[in-house]
Amino acid sequence: MYNYTDFDTAFVHSRVAQFRQQVERRIDGSLSEDEFKPLRLMNGLYLQLHAYMLRAAIPYGTLNGRQMRTLAMVADRWDKGYGHFTTRQNIQYNWPALRDVPDMLDALADVGMHAIQTSGNTIRNITADHFAGAAADELEDPRPVAELLRQWSTDHPEFQFLPRKFKFAITGSENDRAVTRAHDIGLKIVRNEGGEHGFQVTIGGGLGRTPMVGRVIRKFLPKPDLLPYVEAIVSTYNLLGRRDNKYKARIKITVHEHGLEEISALVEQRFDKLRASFKGFDQALLADLEEQFAPPVFVTKSTKPFTVAHRFDPVFRAWCDTNLADHKNPDYAIVTVSLKSHGQTPGDATSDQMRKLAQLAEQFAHDELRISHEQNIILPHVHKGDLPALHAALQLAGLGTANIGLISDIIACPGMDYCALATARSIPVAQQIATRFDDLKLEHDIGPLKIKISGCINACGHHHVGHIGILGLDRAGVENYQITLGGDGTKDTVIGTRAGPGFAYDQIVPAVERLVFAYLDLRETRDETFLEAFNRLGIAPFKAALYPAKDHANAA
Repeated sequence: MYNYTDFDTAFVHSRVAQFRQQVERRIDGSLSEDEFKPLRLMNGLYLQLHAYMLRAAIPYGTLNGRQMRTLAMVADRWDKGYGHFTTRQNIQYNWPALRDVPDMLDALADVGMHAIQTSGNTIRNITADHFAGAAADELEDPRPVAELLRQWSTDHPEFQFLPRKFKFAITGSENDRAVTRAHDIGLKIVRNEGGEHGFQVTIGGGLGRTPMVGRVIRKFLPKPDLLPYVEAIVSTYNLLGRRDNKYKARIKITVHEHGLEEISALVEQRFDKLRASFKGFDQALLADLEEQFAPPVFVTKSTKPFTVAHRFDPVFRAWCDTNLADHKNPDYAIVTVSLKSHGQTPGDATSDQMRKLAQLAEQFAHDELRISHEQNIILPHVHKGDLPALHAALQLAGLGTANIGLISDIIACPGMDYCALATARSIPVAQQIATRFDDLKLEHDIGPLKIKISGCINACGHHHVGHIGILGLDRAGVENYQITLGGDGTKDTVIGTRAGPGFAYDQIVPAVERLVFAYLDLRETRDETFLEAFNRLGIAPFKAALYPAKDHANAA
């Protein structure tokens, strides 16, 4: 993984020192809150419903044990003993005192972390496939490119005040686990007919109040052209993007209003002017980064403990069935650690859990962890022979839930419990759904089913691409929950279809229950997933289950 240079360390600490002075001026009244707002946002500090919130970046979701321990220490010393992992591969601290934030940032800087560009109208944290560098289906580890993009975009003088926030995602796999087509720029590493690696580039994806699937602007972009090409895209958007209406300021609206053909022509013109100025420096840097992201030295030892446990321990076997993924080394596995224990807040981890994860990463996973956009933790390199011991340790720490990809593995934004923008609660709805289906003992029978919940139109919970998406809104002061069906965030990205009228807070869980029971009745085989059944049958039978005739009049 990438290690900070002396320049990086000095740069981040100098930013903290600058912000420390700004915080002192806010506390002594020299700066009003309005004057302080743009300064704090440049350093990842929000003002939420009840307190300030600090959002720290975990670039492309990668960190080591030392960094995870520091996240735990920050939670204990300056917050309430936990952190919240987000759909942007960040961590949020919901209760810091303003005077403590510079100390928190200094502690993060000591281990190569920061909060720069985790907010504001700039290029945000670069996200990537959470199985990067380990997945059996991966063409190439995308993280060196993600780090190259991070260094290029950090404090880029032209892109600090874009029309609106700007998000990149990158994957090295055909099976898109980074949801690239729901981003302003999505990059997928591909191979051309000559066997060369390059990028398929999509632009104009995004969720929010106007969800759109990204469109391919380049089917194959040679690797040496990446930085000048994406700089051409962002600079073209910076000139064309609307600044008169923040709801129409994202690049997806720019592409929609001007058309892909016009945007592509303007990007190519800009690209022709930019490409010579890079002079290969970026490729030299990329070559160095690729060395830093070399895979660990894998060990050779017996996998017999795994074979025996898998045969004779049904609890271990159930966990393996849901929480393991194929590794490029057949003696290894990728382990997803669920942060969705039934009834818990999706994405929350206590400081004790973070320290335990750090210890387990060092002991069993070559000192690597990943944060997924699905708000779970990944141990990317675990030898199969170590899996029984790892599973036992996770169970003791309350982290052994076997539910990855199942109905209780819910993505949920913080909602109205924390967020100043939210119009409805997300966390209690997620908790109630998970608890209900755990009580019914049905989730393993239901099989793969992705529920995603957002507490407002901004769609931080990615509800548009959930198999079942739930959007909480305010209707005349009352929480109202809309349901979308058939969304998909993988390589065939699909925006879900709104089912109909919304449901009151006390009706939303029964509505989801009706949907699931309808699916169980409608599926052709036990192996047919909810999404497959929906795609085969269409929305009609599911809509009928949601809105039985006697209840239709009560739907809001």
